[in-house]
Amino acid sequence: MISRMLNRRRFLGYGLGIGGAVLTGGLASNLTGCQKASETANSAAASAPTASQGGKVVNVYNWTEYISDQVLKDFTAETGIDVIYSTFDSNEAMYAKLKLMNGSGEYDVAFPGTDFVDKMRKEGMLEPLDHAKLTNFGNLGKTFINAPFDPENKFSIPYLWGSSGIAVNTRRIAKASLSSWNDLWKPEYEGRVMLMNDIRDVFTMSLLTLGYNGSTKNPEAIKQAYEKLTKLMPNVRTFNSDAPRMPFMEGETYLGLAWNGEVIMAQDQGMPELDFVYPKEGAIMWMDNMVIPKNAKNNDNAHKFIDFILRPKYAAMISEEIGYGSPNEAAKKEMPPELANNPIVYPPADLLKHAMFREDVGDEIMALYQQYWDRLKVDM
Repeated sequence: MISRMLNRRRFLGYGLGIGGAVLTGGLASNLTGCQKASETANSAAASAPTASQGGKVVNVYNWTEYISDQVLKDFTAETGIDVIYSTFDSNEAMYAKLKLMNGSGEYDVAFPGTDFVDKMRKEGMLEPLDHAKLTNFGNLGKTFINAPFDPENKFSIPYLWGSSGIAVNTRRIAKASLSSWNDLWKPEYEGRVMLMNDIRDVFTMSLLTLGYNGSTKNPEAIKQAYEKLTKLMPNVRTFNSDAPRMPFMEGETYLGLAWNGEVIMAQDQGMPELDFVYPKEGAIMWMDNMVIPKNAKNNDNAHKFIDFILRPKYAAMISEEIGYGSPNEAAKKEMPPELANNPIVYPPADLLKHAMFREDVGDEIMALYQQYWDRLKVDM
């Protein structure tokens, strides 16, 4: 379970290749086998699903190793609908492929992150959802619905989520001494801070300390965030998004910006002293969502697939196997206590009330972020 967490999070916004495996839901092949197939069949990645023309099928486009095979088998057994399962390894790859297809309808369900839901709905790339067909929508927690990136969930349904906060080696620094993103700027932590190599997460952190929205499009606010980050650089030992837990496990850093899943992984790999703090200004949340791409050929089957995953039993099964938090509140009753009661994966509601999802800022503003980011790295 834990190994999948790194695979998913590592590629959030970084990898550019498309891993194109195809799985028929009625088959007994597992998703690991699909991943191996994708590595040796690049041509499959560039083509549309071969079984998308009619019949009882649903064409699913998801991250590699990001669903329980048992869920797919049970869906097919109950509905008679085969799942044609193709994979990608970055939001950018998913977006580029759907954009290239230009509404051809080859995929029925896709799994973009929050900022890409925002981008895709604005560009007319998504079908509106028929909530009358989603009888299990009410199982979702209020924290995860009606978010700014998709008001009233007209185009997307939450799938799995995680967060970025402060990782801390509690043998070096008392967890109780940390409560704010501003703590990373304290002079006593010179050379001991790790930041992830993620433009948006790093700038969001800085923007939040200044009281701005983390997805602001205000050039002056972004400039101020950059200027504040320059003052943090003496404390920064390294940037790492491939495996953010490693600088902690190797003793190189004591605290820093990290994904909650990396802390869980470090604990599992023999570093129980690594802990996680949800900052008072708000953690940075990411969430993957189920959407129906424009002109999907099997729209009704897509709704059935999404609603099936919203059942508590299957939402719990996915969360347990994949290792990330489920937005399905009813599913927590189906989970083992060690998962459902883990405050790093499932923090108390009061710690989430200030958390924010990243939203699309547009190409022009993203270019501005990139300019400041490049300057920040050069000035280290």
